[in-house]
Amino acid sequence: MTIPPPIQIFGIPDIPEVRPGDDLGALIWAAARPLPLVPGDILVVTQKVVSKAEDRLVDLRTITPSALAIDWAERWEKDPRQTEVVLRESRRIVRMDRGVLICETRHGFICANAGVDASNIPGEETVCLLPIDPDASARRIADVVSAWCGFAVPVIITDSFGRPWRNGITNIAIGVAGMAALVDYRGQPDTEGREMHVTVLAIADELASAAELAHGKVNRCPVAVIRGYAAPTGAGQGRDLVMDPTRDLFR
Repeated sequence: MTIPPPIQIFGIPDIPEVRPGDDLGALIWAAARPLPLVPGDILVVTQKVVSKAEDRLVDLRTITPSALAIDWAERWEKDPRQTEVVLRESRRIVRMDRGVLICETRHGFICANAGVDASNIPGEETVCLLPIDPDASARRIADVVSAWCGFAVPVIITDSFGRPWRNGITNIAIGVAGMAALVDYRGQPDTEGREMHVTVLAIADELASAAELAHGKVNRCPVAVIRGYAAPTGAGQGRDLVMDPTRDLFR
């Protein structure tokens, strides 16, 4: 029996507070140099620092809520301005019930509050939006870090999503660069020799979830390294993980 090599997951310390306009790739490289990064490493970066660098921040004092936002907020003791931002960031409202807004974002993600979030954001009047194009964000970081390292470094951008029929949240990949996001086992035999017909592994999501063990929610560690896992090759992207609406049995 072949024993797979061990996989390490560790955070990159000493990344400063990220501000709008910062070169996030350069900040990550500077903090990672003492490690150092080695060929095969995968960088996993939380969405929040990406959004901060890209100035995806909204001052709620600039928002005039609509009648719908005001009505919803009053019924469920929410901030109507933040509710308005959620509505503006939504392509479609999937469900509004019990104070919870489940939305489809412009990216095609189905998540609570269209990804609009106030956690880990300085100030009481600011909320954070998802990056406009998380795949492009991942490519920019990968290009900068790879250029400094002298070898290709795949990047995954993550966010925390809830899951239908499961309690709790888990990290998923919303942006991917430098590796395949899916691994297709269809056509290959299983351990009993039977041909697999439907098995497509969401490997970017699995790596994103694993990296959360190093990130933590309150550890101020927005970047993690996964070492020892051979990233599947290919020009993958986060949008590969978004299900085509024609295949969605729950729509």
